[in-house]
Amino acid sequence: MLFAVIALINPNVVMQKDDLFGTGIPYLPVELAYVAGSLRAAGIPFKLIDSFGSAPMKISREGDFLVQGLSIGEILNEVPEGSFHIVVYCGLVVAFNRILSIISAVRERFPEAKIVCIENTQQVTAFSVAAVSDKLLGAGADILVVGDPEQRILDIVSGKSLSSVKGLIFRKGGAVVRAERAPFISDVDSLPFPAWDLFPLKNYWKLGYSHAPLTSGKYLPLLTSRGCPFGCRFCVVPSTNMRRWTPRSAKCVVDEMEHWVKALGVSEFHIEDLNPTIRKERMVGISKEILARSLKVSFKFGSGTKIETIDEETIDWMARAGLSYLSCSPESGSPRILKLMDKPFDHERAVELIRYLGRRHVTTQACFVLGFLGETDDDRKLTRGYVKQLVRAGVDEVALFIMTPIPGSYTFDKVEKSYDSYSQLTFSPKWRAEYNALNSFRQRLYLQFLLWKLVYHPLKLFKQPFNFITRRFNTKMEMTAFRWLKVNVLSRIHRG
Repeated sequence: MLFAVIALINPNVVMQKDDLFGTGIPYLPVELAYVAGSLRAAGIPFKLIDSFGSAPMKISREGDFLVQGLSIGEILNEVPEGSFHIVVYCGLVVAFNRILSIISAVRERFPEAKIVCIENTQQVTAFSVAAVSDKLLGAGADILVVGDPEQRILDIVSGKSLSSVKGLIFRKGGAVVRAERAPFISDVDSLPFPAWDLFPLKNYWKLGYSHAPLTSGKYLPLLTSRGCPFGCRFCVVPSTNMRRWTPRSAKCVVDEMEHWVKALGVSEFHIEDLNPTIRKERMVGISKEILARSLKVSFKFGSGTKIETIDEETIDWMARAGLSYLSCSPESGSPRILKLMDKPFDHERAVELIRYLGRRHVTTQACFVLGFLGETDDDRKLTRGYVKQLVRAGVDEVALFIMTPIPGSYTFDKVEKSYDSYSQLTFSPKWRAEYNALNSFRQRLYLQFLLWKLVYHPLKLFKQPFNFITRRFNTKMEMTAFRWLKVNVLSRIHRG
C-alpha cells in the first residue's frame, strides 16, 4: 500500500458576536483526534494543522462573526507540498463559511489532492455533511465521510476503492455517488486513544476558558460513549447517529484518564458525550475504577445528560469519584412542547435530582430551547415557571437557546429559509421572524433567574464575582463573561 503525505485540518473557532453561549467555544476536536490516533497506530505518517489552536489569540472580524486562529494563507502554508489526502474536519455549523473557504483555498493551491471531509457526529451544534453535500462538494471537496470516521479514513488513504467503502459520498466523473451507510463502530474500546499529545494543548490551556467550567490549569475532553438513543426533533444527532448509543467500558474510560494523568499531568476531564449516563452500572463502574486506582481527578458533564437516567446512588458514587459539574436539558417547561419535540423528560424527578446534586456539592446547569415549532406564550410561561422551580431546588445556572434549523435535523426544512448562509444557524438566529420576541423573553428570563437566585440562594450569587476574578469558574455563566471580555479585547487590539 502506498501512503502519500496526509494533512489533517482543524478549522478556526468562529463566534457570532451576539451569541455568547452557543458560539466561540474552544472545543478540542475529539473525532479528529481519534482519526490522528488511528493513523498513528497504523503507522501512517500525517501532519496535524490546528487552525485555531496554533494561534487562538489572533482574531479577525468577518461581518457579524469573529474568527480565531490562522488566516487562510497561513493554513495553506502549513500543508506539506505533495499532500495527496487533505482531511478537513467539519466541526460546527457556525464555522460553515470558514470550512468552505478552507476547502476552496486548498482546492486552488493543491489541485491534485483529494480533499476529504469528516463530520462531527458528537455535538448538537454540528451539522450533517450529507445534508449539505452539494455545498461541500461544490467548494471542491472530493469525499465526504458520513458517521464514524476512523476506519473509513484508513481505507481511503490506503488506496482502497471508494466504491467498496460504505458511508462515503464522493464525486466520480460528473456524478455524485452516495454509498450505503456504514455501520457504526461497535467496539469503541478497540480504538486507539485520541492523539491529544499532538495538539497545541498549551495554547488551549492558556486561554483560561473552555466548554465546561474550567477550574484547573489543564483539562482534556473525554468521550465515554458515542451517540444518543433519543430522537429530539430540534437536534441533528438523530440524523448523524441514527439513534444509536455505544458505550466504552468503565475500564477503558479510566485507562484513558490514567494515561493522560501520567503523560500530561491532566486531572480535569470534560465529558463531552451526548448522553453519558444511559446505563447506571457503567457510570457506577467508572466511579469505582477511579476510586480503586486512587486517581485524583475531577470530571464534568459539560455537554449535558438525561438527568432522569441517574439516581441518588449513582450520584453518590460519581461525587466520591470527582464529579463536580452536571448539565442537563429540560428544553421546555411545557409537556405539550416536549411531546412535539419528541423529547421525554420527567420534570418532577429532575427537580428532586437537582436538589440532591446540590447536597453532594455538584454544580448544575439546565438548558432550554425556546421557539420550537408551535410554541406559544402559554408554553413559555410554563418554561419560566419551571426555571423558577429549578432555582428554588438549587440549580446553579441556566442556558437559554433559540431553536435553529440545523442541517440534518427534523426542523431543517420546516422553518422559512430567510438566512444567507448556514453559519447563521446558531442558537441566536437573528434572521428568524420571531427572533426579537424570543430574544426579549430570553433576556427577561435571564434577569428573573438572577433575581430568583438572589432570593433563594444569595450566597451562590455573591460568590460569582470572586470566581470570575480568580478564574476558578464554578459555572459556564462566569466563564462566558470572562471569554466575552477576553475575545473582545483581543479583537479590538487586532483591529487597531
